[in-house]
Amino acid sequence: MWTQRIKTGLLTTTAAASLLMLAACGPSPSPSGTSSAPPSSSTPSSSPSQSSTSAAPSGSTSPSAAPTSAAPAAPALCKADSLTATTDATGGGAAGSIYEKLILTNSGSATCVLEGFAGVSLTANATGEPIGEPATRETTTPVTRIELAPGKSAWAELRYTQAGNYGDCTKVPAAGYRIYPPEDTASLFVAEPHDACSNMGIKLLSITAFQAV
Repeated sequence: MWTQRIKTGLLTTTAAASLLMLAACGPSPSPSGTSSAPPSSSTPSSSPSQSSTSAAPSGSTSPSAAPTSAAPAAPALCKADSLTATTDATGGGAAGSIYEKLILTNSGSATCVLEGFAGVSLTANATGEPIGEPATRETTTPVTRIELAPGKSAWAELRYTQAGNYGDCTKVPAAGYRIYPPEDTASLFVAEPHDACSNMGIKLLSITAFQAV
């Protein structure tokens, strides 16, 4: 009986010792109340050198736009105060008509534009009222744009039909032609005596568009 108790005690002591050894070899428990969370990853703040927008270096200036040169102004229309008028009757005549050149010369200091038809009438003097009908436009010559440099000229063909060709003409002496440049209300005068018809409806004059000399 005594021997049996000793064996049982030894077995109990041995089992207890084994349990103690197993506990000593196991992992140490975490302290109570403490949780191991994974370290939080924080995004590093971007440094000025990593910014997507890079500032211009201090003291530098943006390149300025290239200066644009203004286009030269277009020449103005030729006006009476910068023109002189003459006629050239060497063109001859036929069937009671005289053909001559009406010549306008740029007497100004700047280039001007002459384009179209002059207004032409017979008149008693440089400032007198037109006598009879003004010149009709002869459209067989095309209208062209002419840039007249100072001293340059352009011409149009002027035809005068003798007043005696019209039996119903009331003749009035005219001292010459009163000439209005295209698109102008001021006039020039060319002294060239002719008979005019004071009654309306009789057309003694015709004029073409100006052409470059």
